[in-house]
Amino acid sequence: MNNDYQLATFSLKDKVSASEWQTRIDLAACYRLVANLGWGDLIYTHISARVPDSDDYLVNAFGLTFEEVTASNLVKVDLAGKVLDGSPYQINPAGFTIHSAIHEVRHDVQCVIHLHTKATITVATVEGGLQPWSQYALFALPSLSYHGYEGLAVNADEKARLQSDLSSNNYMLLHNHGGLTVGPTVGDAFMRFYDLQRACEIQLELMQSGKAVISIPPSIVEGIYQQANVVHSGISGGQKAWPAMLRKAYKLDPAFCQ
Repeated sequence: MNNDYQLATFSLKDKVSASEWQTRIDLAACYRLVANLGWGDLIYTHISARVPDSDDYLVNAFGLTFEEVTASNLVKVDLAGKVLDGSPYQINPAGFTIHSAIHEVRHDVQCVIHLHTKATITVATVEGGLQPWSQYALFALPSLSYHGYEGLAVNADEKARLQSDLSSNNYMLLHNHGGLTVGPTVGDAFMRFYDLQRACEIQLELMQSGKAVISIPPSIVEGIYQQANVVHSGISGGQKAWPAMLRKAYKLDPAFCQ
C-alpha cells in the first residue's frame, strides 16, 4: 500500500512525563468526541492544550482527520511554532496563529477549541450575534466576545487583535468563521463549546420558525453563574462531565490513547 495511506505508528507514553501523557490522552479524546458529534471539518480546525508546567502546547497534525488523532501523534510546538520532540508531522499555519496568540497571554487557559461548525458560523455572521433565547446561551453570554474576519488566519499581526478581542472571556464567535472556547482543562473547554454549539443550533431553529421569540431577561442572564455553581456542586461543568466523556471516547475507539 502507498505510504500516504498509512499513519506513522509510534508511542510516546514512556518518553514524556505522566502529566504530559494525561494531557495527550484528554486532548486526543476531545478530538474523537468532536468528530463523533459531527463538529469536524475534514483535516481543518484545531484544538490545543498547554503542556503542564510549560509554555509549549499540543495540537493536531495537519493532514490527519480528527478520527485519526492519537495521544502520540499530537504535535508539540513552542510559542514560535517550532515543532518539538522530532515529530514527523507539521501543523496548520492558521491554527498556529490562533492558538499561539491565546496561549501566549492566557496563562489561566490550558485548552483552546476552535471549530467551523455550521451553527457557530451562522450565528457569528448574523447581526446581533448570539441571543438570550435558551438556557444554553446563558452560559456563554456573560463571557462572550467577537472577532472580525480578516481572511485566513496566517497574518502574525492578527494575533494582537485576537488577544484583545478575547481578553478575559471564555467564549468567542469569529465573524464569518466559527466558534472558539477556552478552559482551564480540556474538559472545561469541551463543555463550553458544547453549550455554545447547542445555543447556536437552537437559535437557528428559532430564527427559521418565523415565530416570535421569548427572550430571557438580563437579570436572569446575570445570575446564571451562581445557579450553575449550585448545579455542579462547586466544581466546573467540565470537571463534572469530563470523566463521562472520556468513557464515551473509550467506547467509540480506544485507539485514541495509543
